[in-house]
Amino acid sequence: MSEHPHIHHTHPEIVKRLKRSHGHLRTVIEMLEAGRPCLDIAQQLHAVEKAISQAKKTLIQDHLDHCLDEVVSPLPQDQRRSINDFKDIIKYL
Repeated sequence: MSEHPHIHHTHPEIVKRLKRSHGHLRTVIEMLEAGRPCLDIAQQLHAVEKAISQAKKTLIQDHLDHCLDEVVSPLPQDQRRSINDFKDIIKYL
């Protein structure tokens, strides 16, 4: 682990999203324990899954946009084309 904090401007947003997901997950557990209908539980699990997935996507995109740029920015534009294409295409994952 690095000695210096590695914080990007999106990290607070990601933390907020994950805390909200944590609350939803706690609710799902309570729903299961209370015997709530499976459809209701599945809907809540889907919401948790989407929120976590979006947090992961935001983190990865932010990493590509900042950390990778630090490495490739000294390269001439024509040599960065593949990296730029990669950054564009990963948005569709």
